[in-house]
Order: sequence, then structure tokens, then C-alpha cells
Amino acid sequence: MKKMHAIALAAAACAMAGHAQAGEAEAKKWIDSEFQPSTLNKDQQMAEMKWFIEAAQKLQAKGVKEITVVSETLTTHEYESKTLAKAFTEITGIKVKHDLLQEGDVVEKLQTSMQSGKSIYDGWINDSDHIGTHYRYGTALALTDQMAGPWKEYTNPGLDLKDFIGTSFTTAPDGKMYQLPDQQFANLYWFRADLFARKDLQDKFKAKYGYELGVPLNWSAYEDIAAFFSEDVKTLDGKPIYGHMDYGKKDPSLGWRFTDAWLSMAGEADIGIPNGLPVDEWGIRVADDKCTPVGASVARGGATNSPAAVFALTKYIDWMKKYAPKEAMGMTFGESGPVPAQGQIAQQIFWYTAFTADMIKAGLPVVNADGTPKWRMAPGPNGPYWKNGMQNGYQDVGSWTFLKSNEANRTAAAWLYAQFVTAKTTSLKKSITGLTFIRDSDIRSDYFTKNASKYGGLIEFYRSPARVAWTPTGNNVPDYPKLAQLWWKNVAVAVTGEKTPQQAMDNLANEMDDVMSRLQRAGMAHCAPKLNPKSDPSKWLSDKGAPWKKLDNEKPKGETINYDKLVGAWKEGRVR
Repeated sequence: MKKMHAIALAAAACAMAGHAQAGEAEAKKWIDSEFQPSTLNKDQQMAEMKWFIEAAQKLQAKGVKEITVVSETLTTHEYESKTLAKAFTEITGIKVKHDLLQEGDVVEKLQTSMQSGKSIYDGWINDSDHIGTHYRYGTALALTDQMAGPWKEYTNPGLDLKDFIGTSFTTAPDGKMYQLPDQQFANLYWFRADLFARKDLQDKFKAKYGYELGVPLNWSAYEDIAAFFSEDVKTLDGKPIYGHMDYGKKDPSLGWRFTDAWLSMAGEADIGIPNGLPVDEWGIRVADDKCTPVGASVARGGATNSPAAVFALTKYIDWMKKYAPKEAMGMTFGESGPVPAQGQIAQQIFWYTAFTADMIKAGLPVVNADGTPKWRMAPGPNGPYWKNGMQNGYQDVGSWTFLKSNEANRTAAAWLYAQFVTAKTTSLKKSITGLTFIRDSDIRSDYFTKNASKYGGLIEFYRSPARVAWTPTGNNVPDYPKLAQLWWKNVAVAVTGEKTPQQAMDNLANEMDDVMSRLQRAGMAHCAPKLNPKSDPSKWLSDKGAPWKKLDNEKPKGETINYDKLVGAWKEGRVR
């Protein structure tokens, strides 16, 4: 019997050795072709791939042959699903099925898995906006604990967490990291640099407004520029020109337009990076423990229906109606995204860098004959309530998340795949494909130094100190799926005029309080909401902290900056 067991072990060892040799041959093929360029040399890449092969063998010995993971449909994730999953399978021998779903479907399936106690997938690429949710419910694995414990032998020694630019966004109040960033993109200001550089337009603008046409530093300047192009310039080359672009259809994507930090761009939150404390960009206040939500309405100390929040909603509606194409009111996020590339939009205050790859294609009206863009991106302007030290805007951080309810060995294999698609061997090529950076070493690579001019300021922004003020939804939000769905329906009735902006935000704030009240009764593993009693809103409105009292003047003088000076500041390590 012992002899037979020894023979079986020897056979298994031979098979494993055979898999390793085959894996190394496959790794060399991928390194020589698809995995170039890289911040590692080829020998370093091969050493990293050998580690993946050996780690995978340990899991295969435990019966893991296949895993399934899921992400939303983005260019970066399409590359992972079609190319990197195939590479992982061929190199390690563990088959990966990487599903692509719409973002709402990913969230719905994740909710189902959390509630049922059975994970549908072995691994999830889930927005870090859920960090407060994952921490409070206790259904997600703390990666910090896993890497030091059960996953120690499955954690790449070359992972280099310090090289990731988004781990502060995936760290909970307990100081532990719950998610691993896979892709990131920011919400910035976009403008036609070629039009802003025209002497005739510069002179005309200065004559009317008394300051230079340039990158707006505040919402007053953005509004002036919007009015200038839509009402004064009106047409260019025989076609209408618009000073603004947005979307307003009653659709879940309308919620993202607001939860993705629109209120904090106006200055609604408290000072604090990555998110305001004690009041965040959703208007949710937490207690002195920096963890327990106590209310969203001003009556409970929150800021969702504060003067700054109402101002933000009012400006969104006014600008869309006055300065954007009339079709914008009936568009969703996806429908409005390609519009600036058609050449008739002069600027857009709320623009995602995820659109960069689609805005630099040859032949577009916004691309020069030499392939360089006619447009540039810059930090978004600040609203009148904004103060130094506040969050400047939103940054999406799609991150690997793993649920405790999944089978342990399959989860470990999914963790292996997550590290593979974020490894230094593969990440630079993935960054070139999707332009959604996660590693500082990729951003500062020779490739992006040589090709920075192709990307309209994206590289300069991500190399600058400004990037840290663009952050995802933070820890104050106790249940992202339940609370996020309240936004679009309330914003929509303000867009149609069924309710005033104040009425819409009052209703939203009260609904958020109601949901948090239910969460308080239901109980959570950590930091469940505990609402403040309602009181007179005037008790809370202040000029010392959020909720901020109403300003006497919500339109100060417009201020702009020359784009070249802005980029120069970035290169010198300054924000502006």
C-alpha cells in the first residue's frame, strides 16, 4: 500500500514538473509578445511568472482547476477577460472564466451573494465605493489579514503594494485593506485647447468678462465660458458650438452624476482627504469615532440638503438647460459620453478620463492630423463653498473583492489571478490599453514619458500631486447599493421641474435617513448607523464646518489659469 502511495506521489510530482515546464514555455511566449512593454526586464518578468506557476501548482494539488470572476464592462476589463485570462490559463494551468456585466448587474449579484451567504463568483472587481459597506457587513475578506495568514504562500513577493496609487481608498476605518485596486480613472475638466488658444476668441472673452480665457479655477469662470461659447460665439465653421455638455435622463446613471462627488466639487463637504470628515461628499455625517453614521439631513447634522448641495443641483440643471445641446436632457451617461468627440463641445466640467482612449482615435474632429488631441484635461473648477483641503472630485477605483462565503481554495486561486492582472509583468501593457492606471511605476515609465503628448494631460495629471484630491466614495456610506439608488430618482424630479432643487434634496436627505434608520435596527458587524435626533437645521449650519450656511454671494468673480502654467506647476510638484 505504501509502495502504491509512493508511486502515486511520484507520478503526481512528474505531472507537476511537466506542467511547470510547459508553463514556463508559455510564459516566455507571452513575455516576448503581449507583455511588452513592461517596467520589468524579461528576466524579472520570467521570475515573476515562475512564482505564479509554482503557486498555482499548490492550488491545483488541492483540486482547483477552474475559477470564475466578474467585472463591469470597461476597455480595461475587456482586455483582462479576452487576453490576460487566456494568458493566466496557459501559464498556470488554472482556467479562468472572466465574465463582463454592466455595473448595475455586478452590484446586484454582489448584493445577492452577500445576503445569501453564498458567493456567485470566486472573485469580484467591485468599485471601492463599497468600502464602507464591506467593512460594516463583515462579509468581505480583509486582504491585510489574508496576506499575512492563509494567503501568505499565495501572495506575490513582487506585489509591491506601495507602488499602487489607490490603496488608501480601499482601506477601512480599522486600518485594514479590503480591496486591491485593478483600474482607476478620474472625473476631470475637459476643454478644446485649440479654441481656447484662438486670439480672436481670447480678445472677445476678455473684453466681455475682464479676465483671460483659460482653464476655469472656479464655477463662476466655468459658467462665463459656457455662456460665451453658447451665446456669443454660437457657431464655428458653420456648425453650432456649445459651452457645456451633460446628461439628464431619468436613469440610474443620473445617480452617478451626483454621487461621484458633484456636491463636494461645489464645496458641500468638510475638509479632509480622501473624504470629508465628519461630513462627506454625500452629506453623511459620522460621529466622533469617525465611523458611525449619524445622519444625512441638515436637521441631523448632515449636508445632503444643505445650501451648498442645493446650489450644486441648481447649477447642474441651469447649465444643462442653457448651455448644452438640447438633446442632453434626454441622454444617459453612456449616450452623452461620445458627444464631445464630435467636435461641437467647447468644455465639459464633469468628464471621465476613462473616455481618453475613445477621444484620441485618428480621424475624429477633435484630433489633429499628427494624432495629437486638440483637447486637454485639467482639474475641475471649484464651487463657491469649496475650501483648500477638500476633496476636489471623484476617482473610480475598480478593485478586487473576495467574500468569506466562497470556498477557500478557489478564492485563493482568484486572488492569484487578481495579482496576475495587476502584476508589474502585465500592468504597463494593460495601462496602455485601457489608460486606467493603478501603479506609480507605470505612470512614470519611459513609455508614458515618450508618449505623454498623445493623452491630453492625462499623464501630467497622474504624475502630479493634484491626483490625491480625486477620491472615490468613502467610509461614511454604510450601504452603497441601498443608498445610491435613492439619488437618481430624486435628481430626476428636479430636472423635470416637478420639484424645486431644495424640495428634491430635502426628500433625498430624508430618504437616506430612513434607510440608515433601518440599517441601525438591522444591525451590522461594525459601525452601524446611530442617527442623531432631529433638531432645528439652524443649529447645524455654520461657517466653521459642514453643513455650511448659505453664502451671500454664490457667484464670485471668475478666475482662470493658463494651461501651460498649470502643467508647469504639476511638473514642479505643485497642485497649481
